[in-house]
Amino acid sequence: MGEAKTLLRMGALAVMWGSSFFWIKLGLHAFSPVQLVLARVVLGAAVLTVICYAQRDSLPAKRSLWGLIAVAAFFHNAMPFLLFAIGEQTVDSGITGVLNATTPLWALLAAVLFRQDRRVTGVRLAGLVLGLGGIVLIFAPWHASGLLSWGALACLVASASYGFVFVYEGRFLANTGVSPIALSGAQMILASGFTLLALPVGGLTPITLDPGALIAVVILGVFGTGIAFAMNYRLLETEGAVATSTVGYLLPIVSVLLGTVFLDEQLNPRVIAGMLVVLGGVALTRVRRRTPEPLPEPAAAEVRLAR
Repeated sequence: MGEAKTLLRMGALAVMWGSSFFWIKLGLHAFSPVQLVLARVVLGAAVLTVICYAQRDSLPAKRSLWGLIAVAAFFHNAMPFLLFAIGEQTVDSGITGVLNATTPLWALLAAVLFRQDRRVTGVRLAGLVLGLGGIVLIFAPWHASGLLSWGALACLVASASYGFVFVYEGRFLANTGVSPIALSGAQMILASGFTLLALPVGGLTPITLDPGALIAVVILGVFGTGIAFAMNYRLLETEGAVATSTVGYLLPIVSVLLGTVFLDEQLNPRVIAGMLVVLGGVALTRVRRRTPEPLPEPAAAEVRLAR
């Protein structure tokens, strides 16, 4: 039953985050990237805070914990959200989801660099190299029609930020004794503050009245941000950082499907091949060497033989 619940949570998280790129693309029809991200994190913060107090919980009280949450708010919310919104001004939503699928690779790299995962085998390193090769295939810098652009690079940096912050959250925020809802609410509040600081730079342009874009931003804030990040912390507590980041397996499927069906986006064979290579690399990074079971003690063995 526990495994089934975990799979359901990971599936729901994949749908909410995978569709986020679709909602971002629609929201950009009316909002600038900064405006869209600010609305997203404020809505997410409001939803999480209401849920928090409805469950008779409270936001974190320790100042030191707020400091740790501030790092997560910047690298898991404010900065990557803005980079994805900037990137999607020129990059298709499906491509953005494909680039986001590299998150588990960055999570493994961060786990190795910060010595959070010592079970690094040759197979997992091969998966990391293969996944990075898939990224190069997607970008195709040697090809005139390649995806190498500032917008695509912004999406890739955002994905790397996700991967590194997964490890950070798993180490510093997953076992604090504070509920996932309270942690997520505090994180979104701080992310709202960070994004508000960027408002004078790119958030003062006129907003176009577009009902579809408004609905997209509301869905993005309530589900893709508020509820999704509460679920993310729950998975971090039960499954760990690298395992949680493998939700990225399903994100490109969701994003590509929505972009193809509703936005008439098209993927060329090279990008599809690159996506498969990336996912293959991610799959290899999930392979772990099984530790042999300890041999039974002589007395225990004799009892078994007697039976």
